[in-house]
Amino acid sequence: MTALLHPTYFPNVAHMAIMLQSDVINFEYCDTYGKQTYRNRCCIMRANGLLQLNIPVIHSQKNRQLYSNVEVSHAEKWQLTHLKSLETAYRKSPFFEFYIDDLKPLFTKKVSNLYEFNIDCLKVIFECLQLPLNFSLTQFFDQNTRQYLDARTLVFCKKEVNQSFENYIQVFSDKHEFIGNLSILDLLFNEGPNTVNYLKSQNVNLQ
Repeated sequence: MTALLHPTYFPNVAHMAIMLQSDVINFEYCDTYGKQTYRNRCCIMRANGLLQLNIPVIHSQKNRQLYSNVEVSHAEKWQLTHLKSLETAYRKSPFFEFYIDDLKPLFTKKVSNLYEFNIDCLKVIFECLQLPLNFSLTQFFDQNTRQYLDARTLVFCKKEVNQSFENYIQVFSDKHEFIGNLSILDLLFNEGPNTVNYLKSQNVNLQ
């Protein structure tokens, strides 16, 4: 199975499950950038509930800016904010100390292009999972995707399809009910090496 999807910022469980269950990963490279998507944001769980981590971007005056051309804004110290948020939310999780040193360089490196940074984040996640990340990029925008499992709709935040994933123990499960389909970081910090088995066993709703 060849999956067609968008590379997003620390992808949620649905995105990751599709990737791990596919034989071939094909990332959309020729689409236009849109707001209210997971291209520049992810969701984590903290003591007060959900927290959305957003990467600020520089919006072009052009109406149809390519996602692959979007530049990251450094008007605010978002990398430091994101790292501190992760530390606050997950430092008591079972596997935080096991993975955080691999992730920290992503929050200190100079970031310019959003698409390239999301790919870099994915590479680190796959290294943490001890899996190869083999992928290709589309050469043109194709709406006739019968040869693919088209999972590009998973990129939308407001149009997100309800997903029903198995519960796992989250850091603040004593305060909040289980929330599924958070960033892969939530699953990784809480489940560690079991993350791969979990992702391969979930059914993703694309309707």
